[in-house]
Amino acid sequence: MPRLSKKTMFAIEAVLDVACHVGDQPVRSADITERQRIPKRYLEQVLQHLVRAGILAGKRGPRGGYRLGRDKAEITLGEIVRVVRTLEAETEPNDPSIGSPLAHEVVWPMWEKLRDEMMMQLDIVTIDQLCRHAKAKGLGVAPAKPPQPPQVVA
Repeated sequence: MPRLSKKTMFAIEAVLDVACHVGDQPVRSADITERQRIPKRYLEQVLQHLVRAGILAGKRGPRGGYRLGRDKAEITLGEIVRVVRTLEAETEPNDPSIGSPLAHEVVWPMWEKLRDEMMMQLDIVTIDQLCRHAKAKGLGVAPAKPPQPPQVVA
């Protein structure tokens, strides 16, 4: 089966975190790191690629962070997977000379067909659907802090 790489999982978690937690202020990468336990070195690289792809929008500065690049009902898992696949292709060598004629003529074409079918399925699943599912499981937006009772000055 195709594997779900760490970077792919981190990218999906980051986009989902932004979708579920964005409010008046953008979501800070430090908050994503803390909530999702994503190593900062992975997160920053993935976030930059997601911004370039238009999935996220980034704002720099002390009040900066990330928002969705467009409506969460328009962002699919397939898009996120493609962004990460491109990122991984930049860092992982691909040697076409490896493998036998059997691999090149039979195994890889079958594998590509299965991957294409999986990508068609991922193109159906939206961040909005996943965000609603997370909220239904109590994993979405952090609960609001209860109001603090007024302090009585004596």
